[in-house]
Amino acid sequence: MENKKVFIHANTTEMSKKIEAKLRSKLVKSGLRVYEDLDADTELIICVGGDGTLLYMLHENDFPETPIVGVNTGHLGFFQEILPEKIDDFIFNYNQGNYEIQAYYTAFATVVTDHGTFTHTALNEIAVKGEPTYPVNLNISINESFIERFSGDGICVATPAGSTGYNYSLGGSIVDPRLNLLQVTPIAPMNSIAYRSFTSSILLPDNDKLMVLPCDDTDRRLTVIFDGRLSEYDDVISITIGLSDRKVNLVRFDNADFWEKVKGKFL
Repeated sequence: MENKKVFIHANTTEMSKKIEAKLRSKLVKSGLRVYEDLDADTELIICVGGDGTLLYMLHENDFPETPIVGVNTGHLGFFQEILPEKIDDFIFNYNQGNYEIQAYYTAFATVVTDHGTFTHTALNEIAVKGEPTYPVNLNISINESFIERFSGDGICVATPAGSTGYNYSLGGSIVDPRLNLLQVTPIAPMNSIAYRSFTSSILLPDNDKLMVLPCDDTDRRLTVIFDGRLSEYDDVISITIGLSDRKVNLVRFDNADFWEKVKGKFL
């Protein structure tokens, strides 16, 4: 068997560092090669930590297509497939090829401003908000067809992967990751004579694009939040959000079941 090249990314907690050291030793003994850098020929990325660790690794490495598996030392651990006590089983099954790759589509936001165009990518969600203490007023279109004049704290656009995160806390629906869609959930929407907003989530098929435009000059100061990271803009002309062609490939084993995981994490 050809030795496979593995890269480990761990967060800085004491538990994660201990698990990382144990994991390195076991991987080498099993015949796998562990490298300090993520290269084009890396065959597996192992993230030790929680979901935030995996998201951090993705953003810091420009969303690599290399298969990823997570060892959960965090709290919720929705993306993290392996419990620390199951490391031996994981290594055996990986070496035997007893796994499959599940592709998760990411979302993109293209922000057009007076001074340039900027693009952000997210695995979980992209949120658009105004100034922290004021409601923001936005014209929202789908595929260039006007839908609503929104007023509230903002909107959250989630992928199926992110449906169990911020989207769920806003009252959005949990979506099976085998579905390829975007979920648009309002954040504290207000309805009045001037503004009419959806008060529940809407679902968009994979090819649809959502466009957000400030209603007037006082609404051009917007914050785009992507997987918890944020960029602030003072002069927004438009923001387009859709599903990206970039995918995150997660390693899944035979006993992985999305709805069993949902039940175990939330019920």
